[in-house]
Amino acid sequence: MKTSLITLVAALGLLAGLSGCNTVRGVGEDVQKAGSAIEKAATK
Repeated sequence: MKTSLITLVAALGLLAGLSGCNTVRGVGEDVQKAGSAIEKAATK
């Protein structure tokens, strides 16, 4: 029982970490696209 609980907590922690990393990556891509759009508008 205790081993199952530890395994469950570890799996949930891993999933939370992976989804958080994916979210940060998505925000970074959005910021990069916004910066590119501003740069493109400034060069016109």
